[in-house]
Parts: sequence; structure tokens; C-alpha cells
Amino acid sequence: MAILFNETKSIFSLQTNHSMYQMKVDKYGVLLHTYYGAKGVPFDYSYLITYADHGFSGNPYEAGDERTYSLDALPQEYPVYGSGDYRSTALKVRYPDGSHACELRYVRHELQEGKYALPGLPTVYATEEAPADTLVITLEDTRKLFYVHLYYGILENLDLITRSVCVENHDAKVLYLEQALSCCVDFQHGDFHLHTFYGRHMKERTYQRVPVCHGVQSIGSNRGASSHQQNPFFMLTSPQATEDTGVCYGFSFLYSGDFLALGSKDQFDQTRILMGIHPDNFCYCLEPGDAFYAPETAMAYTDQGMGALSQIYHKAYRTNLCRGKYKTARRPVLLNSWESVYMDFDGKKLIKMAKDAAKMGIELFVMDDGWFGKRDMDVSGLGDWHVNENKLGCTLKELSDEIHALGMQFGIWFEPECINEDSDLYRKHPDWALKVPDKAPVRGRYQLVLDFSREDVREHILEQICQVLDSAKIEYLKWDFNRSISDIYSALLPPKRQGEVAHRYILGLYDMLEKLSARYPDLLLEGCSGGGGRFDAGMLYYTPQIWCSDNTDAIDRLSIQYGTSFGYPISAIGSHVSHCPNDQTGRITPLETRATVAMAGTFGYELDTNEIKEEEIPVIQKQIEEFKKYYDLIQNGHYYRLTNPEEYPICHGWEFVSPDKSEALLCIVTLQVQPNIVKRCMRLKGLCPDKIYLINGEEYPGSALMNGGYLVPYATTEYESFRIYIAEKK
Repeated sequence: MAILFNETKSIFSLQTNHSMYQMKVDKYGVLLHTYYGAKGVPFDYSYLITYADHGFSGNPYEAGDERTYSLDALPQEYPVYGSGDYRSTALKVRYPDGSHACELRYVRHELQEGKYALPGLPTVYATEEAPADTLVITLEDTRKLFYVHLYYGILENLDLITRSVCVENHDAKVLYLEQALSCCVDFQHGDFHLHTFYGRHMKERTYQRVPVCHGVQSIGSNRGASSHQQNPFFMLTSPQATEDTGVCYGFSFLYSGDFLALGSKDQFDQTRILMGIHPDNFCYCLEPGDAFYAPETAMAYTDQGMGALSQIYHKAYRTNLCRGKYKTARRPVLLNSWESVYMDFDGKKLIKMAKDAAKMGIELFVMDDGWFGKRDMDVSGLGDWHVNENKLGCTLKELSDEIHALGMQFGIWFEPECINEDSDLYRKHPDWALKVPDKAPVRGRYQLVLDFSREDVREHILEQICQVLDSAKIEYLKWDFNRSISDIYSALLPPKRQGEVAHRYILGLYDMLEKLSARYPDLLLEGCSGGGGRFDAGMLYYTPQIWCSDNTDAIDRLSIQYGTSFGYPISAIGSHVSHCPNDQTGRITPLETRATVAMAGTFGYELDTNEIKEEEIPVIQKQIEEFKKYYDLIQNGHYYRLTNPEEYPICHGWEFVSPDKSEALLCIVTLQVQPNIVKRCMRLKGLCPDKIYLINGEEYPGSALMNGGYLVPYATTEYESFRIYIAEKK
């Protein structure tokens, strides 16, 4: 097993192929964290802990006069509020008497073969190629009212360790969880940098790197979704870490709702990392016998730099998080109607677009917003998921049949979680929306949010979706969500459970997606939330691809997709070629460059085929054939970031390399065209130094391409791009 337990010293050592994570139960039953880093001999790393008499740092009562023992200074596996640890903690419990002071002590542990699962929540799973072991450590509060079960999943071959927590009330009194985070890691020594990914709608996941300083640095969301503003993935690295060198830790939260992640350096220069559900909209009532399960955090370590860390997550999420047919099946190249015609369409216009698309080799036609209810603008119709046949001029089956007769698949857009007040559903069931009694609700995009914590609401919406999907042949569904959640209140829950609504909402969302996937196993689901507002590992468990951003400008997408690539695989990044001038920025970018950028993702188009020039048709045909040719290389190869587009203003490059290093695809986008240009070269990565590679008929040793680099071709027009195929000489 990947779990070693030293019974004599009460030490747990969790080992992957290249990392080790260690804990120790001390003499007072406190579970200490002793080590996380490179794999080595499972030595007792508690020798690194220093005990001293620290002023204003209290001592547990059972320590007696031992003033050198303080939880305010010790590295702990799961610190709790009110224990004498004044740092940020993972758990805060309100007892029946209104108090919060809590202490946890070790009770038992259990080793299990296989990977644990969490009820109603996404998790990384084990496979034959990537088996797993599970460790469950049980702690109990000193008042003997509840257990805290710490779950650890060790996926040795993936170099991944997962964490989760279950809080179980085994007493006869009601408890309230006011905070229950999923993960804590204490680092006793070293300086670190914190890497986070911030943004806004249409500018998501902008890379940011700052030193961890004294105090608390946090990211998070209380918007009801993981959000455009912050992403639930971050890295902790040594100050000198680069793409290719240095110690790097990754923390990824498999959850699509509110989250909190923080790093803090304490008075003794120790760094604490915490991750879990944001406490702002969270208070969970635990009745006697109840248990609460926290979402999973996936942790990874490498000493080979940020690129290697990203590749750990890329592989793990492609192979052991995504599920269903399209985990491995090639996904079709699509044309989405949104930026082409928005809501201004009828069936004839869509068929005309599909005919043009089929001639170019596009394989899937997607009808976006505007096909249902009273929906010609975004002020009405949401919630009424029945086909507007008057607008289409035909039934959905007739439309689908015509598109399939062209040799194409057919897809459709939904926004199941929201409702317009101008809808039949709202007029019939106004209490189905999240609203605070006697308060006018906050609107977003003219819409309210349905209470997905309620099973009756979910079942009604699911029934409507299924009626549509059953009425025609539909192979693709885009699941959208276009506002942040506010006025969090459920008409069905009592006051003491209103703090559970935000979390129950996400559980309801997952329940819907699970049922939809089970009923339609061949349906390709794409997640979306105004673009990248819910781009997280939790959604990837249900939707193998997520629309990366509503900003389709190719040059802006360089930074957006660059930031996204740190924690998520290329196969998950929804990216399309849109028309120019771009709708969001007005920028004019060459068609080939738009394709180069979109190929670093799932690849598709958002073009009005009526506006495509005759000479562009063979160009698009060639792009589609090229993407299909390189599909496996792009989707399953090793991805390398060669430059940072925010820091290197001349050109931006990235590279795909096959696992066996026999071929590669180098992609370059020119950001500036300069007179009397200076030569630029890209140093490639991931090739075999001793192999000879062919580029346009020329031979290069792999060592030369990686150490000397490849000369970037001269750009003659603004934003010109290059796709350079590299193959091993046979």
C-alpha cells in the first residue's frame, strides 16, 4: 500500500511515486502535520518541530505546566477554532450552549483499499492504471459530542493526494458547523510564493504571483459559484520556482460553489494553507446522528517546476476525474449560433448556416439561446423550456432531422438554474426562486435563480429538459448559468437551516447533472457560466469541457487560456474561432491566428456563415482537417507554456508533445510587428535530446531545439501566427 503506519511512533506516511505526506499523533492525542514534499525514507520528521515557551500562546489543559507545548505554534493536520490556536483554522463549531471552543484528539484510523467516494459530491476516482488507497483518521472533540473523520486518497501513479472531511454528530444535541474546510497544510520552514488566478467576466484566470507575507492572504467566492473573479486552484512554490525548476505545491478544490483558500505566515514564520467552503453563506445544522461531508481538495507536489505540476493535474483530471463517452472519444468540431445570430433566427436561417457549415467540414451544429418560450430578448422566457415552434417555423425534430441529413450532429443550449419573472413558470411558482421574504430580490441579467436545493424544483426542470431531448436527436447540451447568486433563502427550509441553502444548491446542481448523464450517456455536456464563471474541477466531473470565456478575442484568449492551463487540461478548455472585428473588443485578427488559439482547446466556430468569404472556405476546411489530424497530440499530449503573454510582448508560444516524444506541435502568435526586427527564438521543451526531429524537411537534434531553440519566423502582418509540426526522424 501507499500508506505506511509506524505503530510504535504513531506516524502515518502517505507516498506517491515522487512525493510523501506525513502526520503524527503526539503524546496528547493531537494529530500533527510533520512533512509534505519529496519522497524519501519514511523517517520521523517531527524532529523538525521546535518546542518553546512562547509568550501569549496558551497551553492545553492536559499539558499541565508544560508551557513549551502550544497549539498556537504547532503544525497541525486539522486545526480548530477555540483550541488556543489563534491562527486561521479549519473548523468552527457552535455548541448547544452557544460556545465555540473546541479541541480534537485522535481516536482511531482505518486503512482501505481503493479510493473513497463522497455522497453527492465529485471526487477523483481510481482506475486500473491509477489505483488508490484510502486512509481515514478519526478525531473526537474533547466534549465527546462529535467525530471528525479525515479522508485521504493516495493515487500513487498520479502523484496526487486528495483530502476530505466528514463531521459526524454522535450525541443527542444539535450542533452547528459555522466553518468546515476540507484541507489544511502547515509548513514549518521556508519562504513561499502564492500563485493565484483572478479576473472578471471576459477576463478570467489572470495569473498573479506574490510572496507569502505575514498576515493572511486569501482568495474566494461568495457568489454561489466558483466565479470569474477568483478560481479555486492555486499554487504554493519556492521563491525561485520557474516553469521548469523549483518546489511547487498545487491545491485544487473539486467544488462549484462558494470557496475560500488562504495562505498565512504566522509570528514564527510558519506558513499555513487552508481550503474549503467559504463560511460567509454557510452554517450547517447537525442533528443527532447527522453527518456533513466537505468537498474534496486534490493536492500535488513536484520539485520540477510549475510545468510539471500542471501536467500532474492535466493527466489526473483527463483520466481520473472526467467521465463518460467523451472522456476518450473525439469531440466533434462545432459551429455555435450565438455570436453568429444571437437570438435573431428562425429555422430557415439555422438550416442555411448548417448547410454552409457542413460544406466546410464542421461536424456539430449548436442552437444557442432563443429557441424556447417567449425568448427574443433576455428579459423573458427562462423557465419555460418548451420549443417555440412559431419562431422556428418547424418542430425541433424537423430541425434536427434536417441537420442530421447534412451529416452533422445537433446540439442545444439551456440555462436550467435561472428564471425570468416574465415566464409562465414564475407566474405559477414564484416561491421556486431564491428570494428573501418581504424583500425585493436582486436581479442579474433580468433573471432570478431557481432554488435547486429543492427536489421538486429540480425534478420539474429535469422533466422539461428530458422532454426536449426526447423529442429530437440531440447529441450536445450546453449548460449555462448567467448570474451570481444573492438573496439566498429557501421557502422550504426552517430558519435554523437557511445557512445550508448555498451548499444544498450545489448538491442539487450535481444531482441534476448526474441524473442527466445517467439518462443520456452519449450526450456531450459542456459547462458554462457566462463563460468561465464556473470553470472548476467539480464541474469537470460532470462536463468534460467548459466554455472558457465569453471573450472570444484571440489575443485576449492567450492570457485567459494561459492562466487556465495551470490547473486544468487543454481538453477541458472550450475555445472557438469567432468573427472579426471581434464582438467584445473590436480587434481584427487573422483567421489563421484565431484558429491557432482555438486549437489550444476543444475547437469550434462562432461565425455567421453568410459573412464568410469564398476564399476563406478552403482555409476553414484545412483548419478542421489539421485539428482532427493533431487531435490526440493536442488533447492528450504534454502541454508546455513557453512564454507568459502578459510579460513577453513580442510573441507568445506554447507546445504540445506526444507522451512518447515522437512528435510535437509548436504554436506561436505574434503580438507585435516591429521594423528592422530582432531575431527571436523559442526554446522547446519535452523532446528527447538524442533524437533527430524534422521541421519542414530540416533536421534538428532534440537537444538543439531545447537548448538553442527554434527561430521564430518573421511576422509580416499584425497578430500573425504559426503552427509548426515537429516529427521524429524515422
